[in-house]
Amino acid sequence: MGKRRWSSLEITLLVLFLLMTVTAITMIVLYATGEPGVIKDETKDPFVPQCPTIQLAERVDCFPDAGASKEKCEQRGCCWSPLDEKNVPWCFFSTNHGYTVQSIEQPNSFVINAQLKRMPSPSLFGADIEQLSFHAEMQTNNRLHFKMFDAQKTRYEVNHEHIHGVQSNPSSPISNTLEITKNPFGLTVRRHENKKVLFDTTMAPLVFADQYLQLSAKLPSHNIYGLGEHVHTRYQHDTNWRTWPIFTRDAFPNGGTHNLYGHYPFFLCLEDESGKSFGVFLLNSNAMEVTLQPAPAVSYRTIGGILDFYILFGDTPEQVVQEFLELIGRPVIPAYWSLGFQLSRWDYGNLTEVKTTVERNRAVSLPYDIQYTDIDYMEDKKDFTYDKVKFAELPQFAEYLHEKGQRYILILDPAIAISKRVGGAPYESYDRGTAKNAWVKESDGKTDLVGEVWPGETVFPDYTSQNCIDWWVDEYERFYREIKHDALWIDMNEVANFKKGSNKGCVDNKLNYPPYTPKILDEVMYSKTLCMDAKQAWGNHYDVHSLYGYSMVLATEKALQRVFGSNRTLMLTRSSFPGVGKYSGHWLGDNAANWNDIKWAIPGMLEFGLFGIPYIGADICGFFDDSSEELCRRWMQVGAFYPFSRNHNAQGYKPQDPAAYGADSVLVQSSKHYLRIRYTLLPYLYTLFYKAHTTGETVVRPVLHEFYSDRATWNVDRQFLWGKHLLITPVLDPGVDRIQAYIPDAVWYNYETMERLADRRKEVELYLPGDKLGLHIRGGAILPTQRPEVTTTYSRRNPMGLIIALDDNNQAAGELFWDDGDSRDTVKNRNYIHYNFSFDNGQLTVQATNAGYKDPNNLTFEEITVLGVPHPPTSVSVTPIGSSDVLTILPNTSISYNESTKVLFLKNLSLNLGQSYKVEWAMTPVEYQRFDCYPEENADETKCKARGCIWETSSIPAVPWCYYPEDYGYIVKTTSETSSGITLDITRNMKYRTSGRPQSPDINNLQVQIQYHSSDMLQFKIWDLSSDRFEVPVPLSIPTTPETDESKRLYKVLVTPQPFGIQIIRKSTGTKIWDSSVPGFTFSDMFIQVSTRLSSEFVYGFGETEHPTYKHNVNYHTWGMFSKDQPPGYKLNCYGVHPFYMGLENDANAHGVLLLNSNAMDVTFQPTPALTYRTIGGILDFYMVLGPTPEMVVQEYTALIGRPVLPAYWSLGFQLCRYGYANDSEIKDLYNDMKAAGIPYDVQYADIDYMERQLDFVLDSDFKGLPALVDSMRKEGMKFIFILDPAISGNETNYPAFERGKEADVFIKWPKNISNEIVWGKVWPDFPNVTVDESLDWDTQVEKYRAYAAFPDFFRNQTALWWQQEIKEFYEKTTKFDGLWIDMNEPASFVHGTVGANCPGNKLLENPPYMPPLESKHLGLNHKTLCMNSEQILSNGKKVRHYDVHNLYGWSHAKPSYDALLTVTGKRGIVVTRSTYPSSGKWAGHWLGDNNASWDQLYKSIIGMMEFSLFGIPYTGADICGFFNKAEYEMCLRWMQLGAFYPYSRNHNGKGNPRQDPVAWDEKFASASRDVLNIRYTLLPYLYTLMFEAHIKGSTVVRPLLHEFVDDKATWDIHRQFLWGPALLITPVLDKGVTEVTGYIPNARWYDYHTAKDIGERGKTHVMTTPLEKINLHVRGGYILPWQKPEISTYNSRKNPLGLLVALNDAGAAQGSFFWDDGEGIDTVAKKKYLLTSFEVNSNKLTSKVVHNDLAPADALTLGEVKIWGAGNVLITVAKVTDSEGKEHPLTPKHNLDSQELIIDATDKKIPLSRPFTITWGSGV
Repeated sequence: MGKRRWSSLEITLLVLFLLMTVTAITMIVLYATGEPGVIKDETKDPFVPQCPTIQLAERVDCFPDAGASKEKCEQRGCCWSPLDEKNVPWCFFSTNHGYTVQSIEQPNSFVINAQLKRMPSPSLFGADIEQLSFHAEMQTNNRLHFKMFDAQKTRYEVNHEHIHGVQSNPSSPISNTLEITKNPFGLTVRRHENKKVLFDTTMAPLVFADQYLQLSAKLPSHNIYGLGEHVHTRYQHDTNWRTWPIFTRDAFPNGGTHNLYGHYPFFLCLEDESGKSFGVFLLNSNAMEVTLQPAPAVSYRTIGGILDFYILFGDTPEQVVQEFLELIGRPVIPAYWSLGFQLSRWDYGNLTEVKTTVERNRAVSLPYDIQYTDIDYMEDKKDFTYDKVKFAELPQFAEYLHEKGQRYILILDPAIAISKRVGGAPYESYDRGTAKNAWVKESDGKTDLVGEVWPGETVFPDYTSQNCIDWWVDEYERFYREIKHDALWIDMNEVANFKKGSNKGCVDNKLNYPPYTPKILDEVMYSKTLCMDAKQAWGNHYDVHSLYGYSMVLATEKALQRVFGSNRTLMLTRSSFPGVGKYSGHWLGDNAANWNDIKWAIPGMLEFGLFGIPYIGADICGFFDDSSEELCRRWMQVGAFYPFSRNHNAQGYKPQDPAAYGADSVLVQSSKHYLRIRYTLLPYLYTLFYKAHTTGETVVRPVLHEFYSDRATWNVDRQFLWGKHLLITPVLDPGVDRIQAYIPDAVWYNYETMERLADRRKEVELYLPGDKLGLHIRGGAILPTQRPEVTTTYSRRNPMGLIIALDDNNQAAGELFWDDGDSRDTVKNRNYIHYNFSFDNGQLTVQATNAGYKDPNNLTFEEITVLGVPHPPTSVSVTPIGSSDVLTILPNTSISYNESTKVLFLKNLSLNLGQSYKVEWAMTPVEYQRFDCYPEENADETKCKARGCIWETSSIPAVPWCYYPEDYGYIVKTTSETSSGITLDITRNMKYRTSGRPQSPDINNLQVQIQYHSSDMLQFKIWDLSSDRFEVPVPLSIPTTPETDESKRLYKVLVTPQPFGIQIIRKSTGTKIWDSSVPGFTFSDMFIQVSTRLSSEFVYGFGETEHPTYKHNVNYHTWGMFSKDQPPGYKLNCYGVHPFYMGLENDANAHGVLLLNSNAMDVTFQPTPALTYRTIGGILDFYMVLGPTPEMVVQEYTALIGRPVLPAYWSLGFQLCRYGYANDSEIKDLYNDMKAAGIPYDVQYADIDYMERQLDFVLDSDFKGLPALVDSMRKEGMKFIFILDPAISGNETNYPAFERGKEADVFIKWPKNISNEIVWGKVWPDFPNVTVDESLDWDTQVEKYRAYAAFPDFFRNQTALWWQQEIKEFYEKTTKFDGLWIDMNEPASFVHGTVGANCPGNKLLENPPYMPPLESKHLGLNHKTLCMNSEQILSNGKKVRHYDVHNLYGWSHAKPSYDALLTVTGKRGIVVTRSTYPSSGKWAGHWLGDNNASWDQLYKSIIGMMEFSLFGIPYTGADICGFFNKAEYEMCLRWMQLGAFYPYSRNHNGKGNPRQDPVAWDEKFASASRDVLNIRYTLLPYLYTLMFEAHIKGSTVVRPLLHEFVDDKATWDIHRQFLWGPALLITPVLDKGVTEVTGYIPNARWYDYHTAKDIGERGKTHVMTTPLEKINLHVRGGYILPWQKPEISTYNSRKNPLGLLVALNDAGAAQGSFFWDDGEGIDTVAKKKYLLTSFEVNSNKLTSKVVHNDLAPADALTLGEVKIWGAGNVLITVAKVTDSEGKEHPLTPKHNLDSQELIIDATDKKIPLSRPFTITWGSGV
């Protein structure tokens, strides 16, 4: 059967049925849901607006369009409240508009995604989007990106050439910055470091419709700058309800609020005087408006696209601009010639007139680089043509200009005529474009849109189309072959159209007539441009209109690259968009010749600095209208300082080029004058463009960017800066020669007179006659200059120079960037020269940091002008850096000084461009160059002249009136130089008969030996070959072979012949770090003096003396050095002698200098800066180490003198002592009380009261139970230390120690020519059988009760053996102990010299011809010590005077004591000594002596510890709570907190004072002490590792901040904080009643130790809360600290597993190490019986590496708890440890999202530290 066929009727009915079915279903869907993604305007239930009670200033306009009424307002669901103020919205939003958050997800800690749903409410303009997506990302620490877009449908987004390629590098979690409010949806953006709200959209609802998007945000201040392009009559915005439309438009910049050529939805907000600022950028190219209101707040209304915001954070306004430019693209460096002056006009008429203009301006020698032609050069204004009649010779015009070093720029517009050329010839450019399909289309996407511009009917290139770009590049290349030129000016690219939309008009649709039109000019979207429904490759013209100029710039850049190749050329565009500055400059448009426009140009330039187009300027003298001579003259003055400096005027107006006003006119002379200044400063301006290109700094800069802390600068916009340093103050009003100008808070110099201004931080009146503008250089500037010419072609051949303007600190700095001025990518390819200039303390460093370009003109710096020099220099020297050339002293003919202006001129320098130099001269008063010839008291003119010196009074305090003549000293007679050093013979300048101390004969002939021991160390020694003078017997570790390769040495040595001096120069910088070529060098028998200039005023060290600051005060301070039993006090010489200092150079390099001399001496600082040594014996033996870092200085110094001893682990525990325990029961009770209180405590002491009558080695009957107590304490893990003094009583009938010592001849005696008797003194031992009456005065007690005491001579070998035997017998027969405390070893005596106080022999030894400024110096050197002629015998048998070795007594005592301790106990233990000398740290630690219980001693103890860190004695600390006087509760508690971080942590007080141990107060005190000591004990593994590093590397333990952050000068004078190693910052309370402490937070990530949180501050001071029970501690990101759970003693804590504290840095990485041994074994390091591991964290993985392991099993540790700080706020859910065998062990992480601390406990896995392991963690996603 055949198939049935459908009839036609049936088919018709079936089709109709299907169509009806589809229609019905569609209607049902539409009824139920409305349009997909769009809601209907109706609501089912009546909408009741919830109207908030808010301030008027916070109302957000719900009816921005016209015609608001109560009815219409309520129809929109808004609130109606009319007022008598028209600016305030009467119709404002209710709180139940907007969106709610439906869901939030956070894929990582830097990203938040959310889904939003519109709240049911009426619509403003219809077609609201129901569902939105929200995406936010913390792209960097300083950039937050968030956007809102349609969740269902793709909408137009800006296709930005640069932004989409910007990399993200987040480290701060987004939760620190962004907070989302869910109902209604809102955003709160905070500054993460202080939580200040910056951008708060919760004030009003989000509106997101198809063609109306609105977002409002409350701001923190009214200081708003930016938004454009408009004419803002003031730079600071008015927030009183001002609305600014943004939509590119060809309009006149005549001062209205209308939109202009560019599209810039970016503003900067200065928050407050701190300078903290932020920027807001809306990446949206649709037409919009921005309203500023008084809340203060901002509202955005845009009619398309999406809301795509970037918030940029900065600590300063400048930093915000830098962040913005990093996002959109940093600006191009313009060709050097484009910074020259330029001339242009529209319609010269013909080329002859152009040349006439050129010639008349050449004739007056006007600096002038560029000539333009406007559209009149074209044939009928057609692009790519020229008028072959009026401009017939145009093809040769460029060469005409080039012959005189000038350039030619011509104009091109985008619009292309569709008409034929002259004579009916085809217009091939149009034809080729049509063939390429290059034009913008009508709405059908096919028909070319035709409008009208200058040539008549035109089409418009679609630069967003590749076809068009190819056409444009090709046409430009063709045209260039015909008309040579140097750069291109593009205009009319908003895009401008003289027809409304097109020659057909525009159809009525929602693009051409949107529901809401922003308040743009004419309020018609297509007015003077294209129809909005026109089609381009990027989209509808509606969306991309404001990108037309941007796309043309991108296309033109390709054309320029094609034509000019490797040459940089220049582009100038009228229309712009963020990112255009990457390729082009801009001018401010078609202004007019009036006084308003000259004013308004400054805010315009400042705004384009914000927008990233620093190559900016206005048409000088005005484009429209005739310019009066006065206006043009004033405009030429200010225009000379526009970055883009062009005089341009319009068709039909009088010529206004300068020469048109007459060759002899004031205008011409004034113009030439300021243009010559401009050309002089072009190297500075060019360098500013380099900074803009590489860092995003502004060129033309608002005053507030530099002086933001001064509110008066916030609205300064009639003045501006070039960079930081040049202030331009023009006259901007007619008939005026006096103006009010603001002088910011700095030193300023008048550029033209060079005089320093007396005023600052105030408004002043400036007299500026008709030929002047205000021009001032800021103090602190170094400006590169070049001798000007009439073009840059010629000026670039001229010598260069520097202008140095000194600031308050006599310092200055600057930069120079120099390349060929024209090539592309010189920065990228490093084909340039870059200099850093710095000036400080009379030293100019000209440091070439890059020398990748050789200028063909062999340029040199010829002149240096220095402003603000108070006195003329005595001499000026030039030293090449990194060269073997010797320094050059400038002849006087090259130096001039203007006394009235205080300006120094240096000429004929010939410093080669590309090389580095040091230029030095004296910056200080002439009086500061004096070196004291009479340091003794009571100087007068007669005494002074008797020494051959000069007597001249001075009004400057402390300046010596008696000073050496310039040639005083020694003269070089012979020189012998080898590859390893220099040997010199020098002789005293006999012109001066005597040094003026007859009792100290001069030594006329000396030898000098300079030895290059290593690359970083040298020695210079000066001595008398003819006599056997004393030399210090301290052995030093000197390399066995010298460094003979000059290229490897960090230093260069020069010798000046007369007066003799040594100069040591750091080769890398040219800095002189030693310069003794100054007058005054003296070498006599008992007085030696040498002076040196210092490299800076930053000097640290010299001791032992209490210094009130860590950095020395160089204002004439003298410090005596002579070891003495003297409690710490200002300018009082104390226990040890350390003639070593570290010097910081101004460029942050460091060096160290040791004078190896042990005689009494002093050092004097003076402000030159200079240092004078004076010593009363021996020789001069200097050692210098070159660092170059502070830490390396200490490492090199301790390599020379000996590395510090590694203390026993237990000695890092807390320790208790007092002088005045009555019996052993007191000690026992104290021990039990400490245990009961649970306070960590490792060491107990006994002071001399345990001895019978203070006799060494003899136990007092009141302490007979002490040995048993010591034994029981030691069994519980405690350690005990006894004191031993050197003095031995000689009045006993049965005292083996004395008897055996006498038999072994160990005691110091008189020289045999006097007697062979012991030198008797008196110290603590009492006579036998006496009862001491302590009520008597001290001297009477000494006379009546103190026994005669002998002093062991520890130099002798037999003395060491005797000492060891006595200690051994005491240990074995009396009591056990673990360490020794040796005291009174200066040596101290209670009588002066000897019993009877009459020192026989040479009286000069006790009272030498020169007495340093020592405590009680009037009583002689023998005061409180031995006679100076006492004889000691060195280990080699050489006999020496105590006069020479007195300062070595404590040093000689330390090693025998240490050796005895190790031999007797068989363990390492610790020796603590009071008197020290360089290398004492090899055997002993040190405490800072018998201090006072006073608040000042807290901070002074920090200084003391830091100094002993320099001296190579890291095991140091002060007596906690003070030794003398009664301790006060708060002070003692704060001292316990500080002392918990002394390496040597001991609480010790003196006899007769109340107890001050932690259990002597109350439970609160005990609890606070326990808490802080628990922290110490927790971190002991870290401290012990630091001690190990000190022992093997010489690193510091207590570390000044400057050692880690030396590039930050703020750290150079900090002594109220310190570090443990590199990673733990201690900021103690050091003052009474303080609950907050201000500390400096160096530039790193820091975590609060107590909370584990990143504090979010760096590189600034920080206020820290400090309740009584707290000390502030911070851990540095990037470090791993080993730790253990604390216990009552180290005996117990050492058994616990080892934890790790991982503090992540900004990159999420950290590293650390851990050293472990048995804690008390002898030479465990040398024997390699230890464990050393390193740890590293990267990318959520911790890796351990075993560097060395030979640890006994009994000492082995396992891994415990790992704490990771900064782990982020994405929840970590999984972790594992992988052991050395590859086995994985799962772990359970605990992650606190608030603190971002992650804890991973591996204790139960028993992972050995002696084997490598890894730990990984993650979110498990």
